[in-house]
Amino acid sequence: MRRRGRVIDRRSVLAGLAATPVAARGASADPVVATTYGRVRGVREGGVAVFRGIRYGADTAPRRFRRALPPAPWADIADATRYGLAAPQTRATEPTGEDCLFLNVWSPGLDDARRPVLVYLHGGAHAHGSGSDPLTAGGNLARRGDVVVVTLNHRLAGLGYAYLAALGGPAESGNVGNLDIVLALRWVRANIARFGGDPARVLLFGQSGGGAKVVTLMAMAEARPLFHRAVTMSGQHVTAAGPRNATRRAAVWMERAGARDPAKLARLPVDRLVAAMATPDPVEGRGEISFTSTLDHHVLARHPFYPDAPREAAHIPLICGNTHDETGYWLRDTLLKGDTDWTNLPDRLSAQMVKDMDPGFVIERYRAIYPDRTPGQILLAASTAGRSWPGHLIQAEARAALNGPTWMYQLDFPAPGGGGVLGAYHTLDIPLVFANIGVADAPTGDGPAARAVSAAMADAFVRFAATGDPNGGGLPAWPRFTLPERATMVFDTHSRVVHDPRRDERLLFAVAPYIKPGG
Repeated sequence: MRRRGRVIDRRSVLAGLAATPVAARGASADPVVATTYGRVRGVREGGVAVFRGIRYGADTAPRRFRRALPPAPWADIADATRYGLAAPQTRATEPTGEDCLFLNVWSPGLDDARRPVLVYLHGGAHAHGSGSDPLTAGGNLARRGDVVVVTLNHRLAGLGYAYLAALGGPAESGNVGNLDIVLALRWVRANIARFGGDPARVLLFGQSGGGAKVVTLMAMAEARPLFHRAVTMSGQHVTAAGPRNATRRAAVWMERAGARDPAKLARLPVDRLVAAMATPDPVEGRGEISFTSTLDHHVLARHPFYPDAPREAAHIPLICGNTHDETGYWLRDTLLKGDTDWTNLPDRLSAQMVKDMDPGFVIERYRAIYPDRTPGQILLAASTAGRSWPGHLIQAEARAALNGPTWMYQLDFPAPGGGGVLGAYHTLDIPLVFANIGVADAPTGDGPAARAVSAAMADAFVRFAATGDPNGGGLPAWPRFTLPERATMVFDTHSRVVHDPRRDERLLFAVAPYIKPGG
């Protein structure tokens, strides 16, 4: 997810775009790998072989709203030294285009070591982002854990998730972004051994919208055989969009773009479609049109975690993670301004809570539970517990009911900026897991405390990818999440296991159901 207050000029980071196959070039030391579609040439950086912009799918423009096709084979060596185009999106910070099905690989060795493979799905809801964020570059994690790291781009927003089936469009249109990921995972299965990875040990992990896609793929029969462990980082996805609301959104988008039917929409210039995506959502009445995975009874036949966790995925080990202060990400300006008081707190809290509860009652209970907290601190805690935390709890509880191997973590390490008032906010675990705390603009800082937390998290993810169990190393014993114990690994300067953390807050909000906005 794009971090507020930090716009990355990726044009300077990318220094170009992934090319179509070109003749062999560069020094003889440059790594070359023969994939199922043709040879690719990367670079070596710090002892790691890096391949940026490997094509895993054909240009999606000719098949807009339809399942993408694999790429056509090429004869020459394709340049894989520059990131590929990101998917078309509003507020883009890097070059975009419909020819966006590219992935990136970091590997410590192009041998037959069969290393664990970590495939990351970027955040940004289902509408923004790419696999080229500097904070998710895989070099440090690959080097630290002797693993292969993969990031990827796929179709987003209306081009990836507009449900046009009820309007006369393709049946799969509401989930083609997920089908792109399936195509990428098929590429991994067929090719990753040539990059030193083990196709039988693939961890699929993602943050925010990426984590939501992870658990959605666990509910998709077509995707499940392609990965073997999963991690959702702040991906509180319980339900997908229902087909009626998804149709309503697609109809508004089509009208705003000036198309009378999906066939016309498929022929319009892509810039016109992107501009129309910025229309306020017709269901929620704010923001942009909310395109997301859709219960289409076709590609996605059930919700990810409703009415339960999918039994067909119960065998896949899952880590379900969240940050202690998720909403510090959205409340950044308010919290840094510091003007929340007892008078304006009810309105501010009401605007953030998903659970339909009286904000006055919630504030009264929080003042009793935490009598020393300020209004701003209560706003942060109660908005997190009433908005971002419930989905994670539902996921872990549903998995526990199936006795599926599940572990839960909570990041408590606060961002040092702003005097710590933002807490451990949404996205803060990304540079920690990728061991990228030294990257410019990493919100964690690069001090001894951040290094300790990063080491604990990155190593746990590596062990999980390797064995399906995060335990080991210097980490305290991490029990599976079961009921009623609710064992949770709290990652902090001194990581520890806590049973039923924030119990009083959990019980306070447990009286109201969790209903995804606009679902």
